[in-house]
Amino acid sequence: MPSTAPTPPHALDRPLAERIDPALHAALASAGSALSIASPLLALADWALHLSLSPGQRMDLLRLAFQQGNELARYARERLAATPETRDAVEPPLRDRRFAAPEWQQWPFNLMHQSFLLTEQWWAAATHGVWGVEKHHEDLVAFGARQMLDMLSPGNHLATNPLVLKRTLDEGGANLLRGAAFARDDIRRQAQQAPAAGTEAFVVGRDVGITPGTVVLKNRLMELIQYTPTTATVHPEPILIVPAWIMKYYILDLSPENSLIKYLVDQGHTVFCISWLNPGADDRDLGMDDYLEQGVMAALDAVGAIVPKRSVHATGYCLGGTLLTIAAAAMARDGDRRLASISLFAAQTDFSEPGELGLFIDESQVSLLEAKMAQTGYLTAAQMAGAFQMLRSQDLLWSRLVNEYLLGERASMNDLMAWNADTTRMPARMHSQYLRRLFLHNDLASGRYPVRGKAVALSDLHLPVFMVGTVTDHVAPWRSVFKLHHLTEAEITFVLTSGGHNAGIVSPPGHAHRSYQIRTQPEHAAYIAPDAWAAATPKAEGSWWPAWQDWLRARSGARVKPPRTGAKAYPALGAAPGSYVLQR
Repeated sequence: MPSTAPTPPHALDRPLAERIDPALHAALASAGSALSIASPLLALADWALHLSLSPGQRMDLLRLAFQQGNELARYARERLAATPETRDAVEPPLRDRRFAAPEWQQWPFNLMHQSFLLTEQWWAAATHGVWGVEKHHEDLVAFGARQMLDMLSPGNHLATNPLVLKRTLDEGGANLLRGAAFARDDIRRQAQQAPAAGTEAFVVGRDVGITPGTVVLKNRLMELIQYTPTTATVHPEPILIVPAWIMKYYILDLSPENSLIKYLVDQGHTVFCISWLNPGADDRDLGMDDYLEQGVMAALDAVGAIVPKRSVHATGYCLGGTLLTIAAAAMARDGDRRLASISLFAAQTDFSEPGELGLFIDESQVSLLEAKMAQTGYLTAAQMAGAFQMLRSQDLLWSRLVNEYLLGERASMNDLMAWNADTTRMPARMHSQYLRRLFLHNDLASGRYPVRGKAVALSDLHLPVFMVGTVTDHVAPWRSVFKLHHLTEAEITFVLTSGGHNAGIVSPPGHAHRSYQIRTQPEHAAYIAPDAWAAATPKAEGSWWPAWQDWLRARSGARVKPPRTGAKAYPALGAAPGSYVLQR
């Protein structure tokens, strides 16, 4: 007799879209380094269709090609007609630092690199300013053209690079043998997921991250380190540092001569720093709210217990600065007055113009990442590194490949490079929320970002703010960082410093070739646009660290005896750097 029991739910009852598409999208993400193929195809179609509907622009591009051909022919004729003494005086059509070496001025390499530069110029004209093309699509097409041209650059190939050819002849090919050995070693390390060559000289807790301190709090998401004072008296207000969880905290505590944390401690500050968990698959459901509550707010509770009745100078770096700003806005909304000031290093609060990183953030790209993270539970560092590397492909990829694999010169490792190779992961839920709420929807700047069920507004911030932007930042462009000026009427002291996202922040006194601009916008002052600010603000030579120290000191009370380490509810749990930073 047939059973009359109800048929249990089965996976086959789910729609095909739920069973097939996520697996396919995750496979596409794995095959394409987590980069969407749909976004560039849509951009290419948008550009090509609108260019086809712009006959005038196509004629302008044809005319430009003829002009460039004439310029190249003129250069070739004048070089051939010149004597050896006057040959170098012949002005080439274009100049570029990549081809500045004297070897590039000899035939046929001079024509090779000039032809390449003119081709770059033509494609820049072809991919910009096409009528009707969406801005994001225009940027994607221009970026793709640059990437393709970089691959074809004569400087990146053995047969067309005169410096490599000369080195090969001088050394009888020994440079290529060394380069092959370097390549084999890199491939082996990548296959074994081993650290990059040279990082073994920068061990956390032995060579870097060695400022003495104690772990006074450990929860599922972070460890809180309290650093040991080195001065007889200290400023009464402690400093809490919130680094980004996309990076390990010790970028601010590298070698002693490069350590911002050591610098602050030696200046008489009581310093606390969060060290984030390196999440795995079991942490997939950790979200932005968890990082806020178990990170910033839990750390503030601990600091308040260890240094009671003192307001806190809170400091955030990169994504940690964004999170700190969210926390500060929520605290201001709720009447929580524990903060004396906030300092933000290369941290965005308005993501409407995030710079070139926005090339990799649209609905198609985010959806692809979400499909991949649904399988793994996290986003790997390698998946993030590919995007950052492409943003500066000439500096971070091609020049390194040429130097190491063709010239046979392995770059010496330093503490910042070793830190950069010590990568982290990001939980699936948090990263999805971060990309959607902040990058795609710009909820924080628009007053829609919810904390504890209610939206926060940056206009509620009225405490002093110290901000740092870096001139060549590809992750948080300084003009984007500057946007906080029109989101709050608080007093803002803004610093624009030389360097990039990391090297501009790790800028100790005495470091050569460093400069910065600094200006304070008083509370309720009229808004100044970023370029007008830069034009009107004088430049100072050296590191910005002493300027920040002066700013902190001016907002601190008279010095007192250093506080004890830990408290009854926050006993010492072990020595810095703790255990989370050592997780692989």
